[in-house]
Amino acid sequence: MINPFKSKKGLGRGLSSLIGDSEVSENKTKISISSIVKNKFQPRKNFEKESLDELTNSIKERGVIQPIIVRKSDNQVDKFEIIAGERRWQAAQSAGLHEVPVVIIKADNLKSLEFSIVENVQRVDLNPIEEAKGYKRLIDEFNYDQEKVSKFIGKSRAHIANLLRLLMLPQKVINLIIEEKLSQGHAKILVGLDNVELMAEKVISKRLSVRQTENLVRLIKNNKTKKIKESNILDLENQLANKIGMRVYVNNKKNNTGTLVFEYKGLDQLDRLINIVKNNY
Repeated sequence: MINPFKSKKGLGRGLSSLIGDSEVSENKTKISISSIVKNKFQPRKNFEKESLDELTNSIKERGVIQPIIVRKSDNQVDKFEIIAGERRWQAAQSAGLHEVPVVIIKADNLKSLEFSIVENVQRVDLNPIEEAKGYKRLIDEFNYDQEKVSKFIGKSRAHIANLLRLLMLPQKVINLIIEEKLSQGHAKILVGLDNVELMAEKVISKRLSVRQTENLVRLIKNNKTKKIKESNILDLENQLANKIGMRVYVNNKKNNTGTLVFEYKGLDQLDRLINIVKNNY
């Protein structure tokens, strides 16, 4: 069956490739807008009002040009769950449409999540936390690792790792990123600081640049009386932290004995760590 979507360039696989991997049960058709429900795997939580208003005006003039991708709902009779196109669906409702064009495909939960992440990253940038949480779901729920996420999305492994590290910040600081009061560039510098909330407030109140924030953090670290760890120990801590999504401390003594500490932020992280140990040792 002919794919109704043109190929998108610039990211790993893209929507066209994903659709090509899925069985299209029906070609482009129209269904009632009320028979469509939201995607439970949608990584985007906030839709910019101005952008939605522009899309609504466009739909009023030209209709919905690109069909919404849906699958049959697995828990609601005669309903279809959006896989890609929630912005178009919302804007179509605001435009007063009763029907919208769709392509119905057969897709499992993993495929649905993949669609949602790729569409959002390709079309309208997610905020860093939404993007990070989308990648984390691929890792936690569908057994991806950072390398696989990197290849699938088409972004560097360092980009994926830096975003995931933001989720290690306290919720108060995460909220500042979501509210666009603290940039991703500032936030990644603050990861791992003991007084991170205080530092975030200082960065905002003093309107520090990323470079100024780096210098301030470097000064604070240099003034600590705490023994500076060897670079290979710090590198090991960072590798472990990026791999499992938790802060890790390696305390190695002169006789090469010591302790390995994992700092978890909730029972879900603790359970995941325990399961890894049980399943591998």
